[in-house]
Parts: sequence; structure tokens; C-alpha cells
Amino acid sequence: MAVSEESGQLRHWYVIHTYSGYENKVKTNLEHRIESMDMRDKIFQVIVPTEEEIEVKDGQRRTVERKIFPGYLLVKMVNTDESWSVVRNTPGVTGFVSAQDDKGRPIPTPLEEEEVEAILRRMQSKTPRVKVGLNKGQTVRIIDGPFADFIGSVDDVYPDKGKVRIMVSIFGRETPLELDFLQVERV
Repeated sequence: MAVSEESGQLRHWYVIHTYSGYENKVKTNLEHRIESMDMRDKIFQVIVPTEEEIEVKDGQRRTVERKIFPGYLLVKMVNTDESWSVVRNTPGVTGFVSAQDDKGRPIPTPLEEEEVEAILRRMQSKTPRVKVGLNKGQTVRIIDGPFADFIGSVDDVYPDKGKVRIMVSIFGRETPLELDFLQVERV
């Protein structure tokens, strides 16, 4: 929790709900409103939480940027009626993630510092997550290596290693093989 130098007010991170798929547009709109309405002393930062993900599709690896929380933005601000109004009335914003007061009015709920730090660490991680289109029990064909054209079933998936364990029948006996994601395809 940081204190705003000029006002002595507390800065907090808040979660803003938007239309899914419009997060970047809402971020841009909000940043323009902050500038044009001179709210830089109350609204400090707007983030669309994303992370890099390796997607294996059609035998190809692609690195894509994926939204961690689709439909949500993080906004660091001092919560005043004025700053609340600027954010809330930005096109595409459907509201703050909030609690309610005793009269049923929404009260924006700030995130805990530990939660924000965990999200920011996840965003800054140098190792992209691996998205695998394989599930345990699924039938696959090995397309590369000495066991090419063998059919087996997925026994386990290791996304952190980029590997999958396949059970293949060799000489009538189930044998586990650990292969790279690129060496198999769904049947």
C-alpha cells in the first residue's frame, strides 16, 4: 500500500470488470481519460494482466500472449468519488470488483499487496507456460523418432518440461515412453 506524496491518500490496486475481449481497448480508453481529465495524481497505472504461453498446434510451437484474467484490468489509484467516476464511466468498463455497504451500494475492494505482487511476478516470468492440447487417456500417434506411427494413450502430461508420457504396446506389453509434445499428435 503506497501513499500518494501530494495528498497523503492511500494508493491501492483495484480490479475492474470489462467486456471480455475488450481489455486492451478499455485500457487505452481509460489512459486517454486519465490524461484528458487530468487525473494523473489520482489514477497511476492500468494493467491488463498477461503472460506468455507456448501453444503446440498442428506440430508447431508458437509463443502467444494470453490474458491471465480475461475480462479484468488492474488499476492503481487513490479511491475518491472523482477517480471512481472516471474509471467507472470509461466505455467498456462494467464495474469494479466490490463489496456492498449496509445500504447495498458497491464499495470497490482493493487487492492485497501480496496478491498484486504475485500477479506482477507471474507477468514478468521469463519462462512461458506451455499450453498442451493433450489430456490423460487421450489416444495419440507418435509422429517423430524411433517409434513413429505407433499409437498409444496419454498417461501423464508434464507441461513444465514440454513432455508427455505415452503408454504404447510394444511386443504385446504396455511400455511407457516420455516424448516431446511435438513428437505426438491427436488421433
